[in-house]
Amino acid sequence: MQCLKVDLADRSYPIYIGAGILSDEALLQRHIAGRQVCVVTDDTVAPLYLESLLQKLSGYRVTSVVLPTGEAYKNWSTLQQVFDALLAERHDRRTTLIALGGGVIGDMTGFAAACYQRGVDFIQVPTTLLSQVDSSVGGKTGINHPAGKNMLGAFYQPKAVLIDTDSLRTLPEREVSAGLAEIVKYGLIRDADFLTWLEQNMAALRALDAALVTYAIERSCAIKAEVVAADEREGGVRAILNLGHTFGHAIEAHQGYGSWLHGEAVGAGMAMALDLSCRLGWITDAERDRGVALISAAGLPTVPPKGMVAADFERLMSVDKKVLDGQLRLVLLRGMGEAVVTAEFTADALRQCLVGFEQ
Repeated sequence: MQCLKVDLADRSYPIYIGAGILSDEALLQRHIAGRQVCVVTDDTVAPLYLESLLQKLSGYRVTSVVLPTGEAYKNWSTLQQVFDALLAERHDRRTTLIALGGGVIGDMTGFAAACYQRGVDFIQVPTTLLSQVDSSVGGKTGINHPAGKNMLGAFYQPKAVLIDTDSLRTLPEREVSAGLAEIVKYGLIRDADFLTWLEQNMAALRALDAALVTYAIERSCAIKAEVVAADEREGGVRAILNLGHTFGHAIEAHQGYGSWLHGEAVGAGMAMALDLSCRLGWITDAERDRGVALISAAGLPTVPPKGMVAADFERLMSVDKKVLDGQLRLVLLRGMGEAVVTAEFTADALRQCLVGFEQ
């Protein structure tokens, strides 16, 4: 088992990574302060892992909430089910919420924890590759609004993140690729050597080679922990973690949440960010093509959905969280492994990029 730390002073917390972590009863209980626990999961993950987790909590007063699966349910009405259960079972301020599932469950459980009685503890137990390398770390919580993804939420850190790599064995191939999108992102924004390593090992990663996947998770979490420690609330450098996300969130909103997986939309979004970076002369054609080839090798789309035109992107990107004082900012590359958050692009360059991806 590997243990990393997200260094945030009195809100610091560990990230445990390894096979079979969920069988370690003492490790889980170490991070539960009171005697009440609420496990939040979905109807895909519950049949696989809920009973096993509940057995590790036999000494606690436990409530289970099983939500419907998918991004389409990441909304107020679904979140209300968590609050209803907490209130019905009279959970107090010393309760601990446990998020057992992928990014949707982690985001909603964290938001519920931030809101319930103005803040209770929660633990992340991510079961998808994407949530293990990205959404479970860093304290971003929230739900979607029809006008934009993750527009309602809070920065709220967990007490611990428990990443059991054995849970990846039950992932569909499409979900594996979605997780690889975020792993590729870390190489593109922060670590050129890791990018090269990913190029050399992508086929084995898609096949879930245990040792290689564990290393990819460790390196991704280490990069994210470093960035979050430097900028917890995304006032500066943390925004580089959103490479491809402004384009990707527009795709998700346009298609209807859940039609494209988040990682798939980010894959196409990163290809678009690479293209715009190239149009601005910040990376070469060869570097753009190299990045797009790696995204494709991960089994991800490199173009947006058919029928989505430049005007659709412009409308949906105008409500992105990185818009400040009416000015859209994007995460682009100054080089491979060197990301910047910038408004230093013309409307014409952006439109040419968007039009170039129309199908």
